[in-house]
Amino acid sequence: KTLNSVELNPTMSLLRRFVKEANNSRFLLQSISRRSFSTVNPNPIASPGRRTCVEFDNLIYEAGNSGDFEAVRRLLNSRVVNACFNTTATFKFLTNTDSYSSSLEDLRRILPQTDPGYTRKHAYETLIARLCKLGRIDDALVLINDMAIGKFELSTSIFHPILNTLTKKNKFEEAWHVVELMRSHALPMDVTSYNYFLTSHCYDGDVAEASKVLRKMEGVMSPDTRTYDALVLGACKSGKVEAAMAILRRMEEEGLSVLYATHAYVIGELLESGYYALSVEFVMAYAGKDKRLDEENLGSLASKLIKRKRFKEAKLVLKEMSVRGLRMGNALREFHDTNVLKS
Repeated sequence: KTLNSVELNPTMSLLRRFVKEANNSRFLLQSISRRSFSTVNPNPIASPGRRTCVEFDNLIYEAGNSGDFEAVRRLLNSRVVNACFNTTATFKFLTNTDSYSSSLEDLRRILPQTDPGYTRKHAYETLIARLCKLGRIDDALVLINDMAIGKFELSTSIFHPILNTLTKKNKFEEAWHVVELMRSHALPMDVTSYNYFLTSHCYDGDVAEASKVLRKMEGVMSPDTRTYDALVLGACKSGKVEAAMAILRRMEEEGLSVLYATHAYVIGELLESGYYALSVEFVMAYAGKDKRLDEENLGSLASKLIKRKRFKEAKLVLKEMSVRGLRMGNALREFHDTNVLKS
């Protein structure tokens, strides 16, 4: 017993020393962290503890609304340091009101003064996205020019919200001019950029223009899931459901995952064309691979069939969902409301 005590005492002493040193180090790190945060804290009354993205957005909103853009700059810096990255609400104080122009000029003044690298680039990206949401494409392009002049890491992705906004509004000529601007900065189109054009043309059912975009992509890059999703949408919009199903098979052959929305396009077109039995066969062909997809496809199909008073097919779908242990939710309630559910 004495021997064990002699052997353990040095070990316990060493462990106690390590624990004491660890506690001292933790206290020192916490102290440094508090001092570092306080140097950038524009609101000394607020708690110096770690804030959330929402809290930073609210502070930036208050600072921007009050015209304190130096505080906005400090907050943009400190939020990234604290791993609270910008969100779609970061510049929500910027609105289409009388203060818009002056606020934008203040933002153009302070953004080059934010921390270089990711912080600055992300601030520009977030503000450009906000301007696009406000429909201020020309001002978004002004910011692009500011970035080019300041050599602030322009990239293709920074142009995405601009291209997305223009193509959604069918302003294709303006969108292609933006593409030329990208190329003037040695920034090639990526698959996402092409997909914006493709999706808009396909949404309008303009297969001819969609084909032109596809030809531009050929030999440059491979289509992705979004590309095929747009093609399926275009085929359905133009009433070519067989082509849409062929595109889905092509996706499977290439090992691409299929979006839930892509299936929904085909189901919707089959029903619109009156192919009720075929719509059930289509959904059943994909059943058993993804439970969430099954609930989405079967549940959506059942609801649509009930609305079209196709109770026989709807009952088959609901029974299949029951057998597979899937949630039926609204579809089952809708079926009960029709008073045709048999005991």
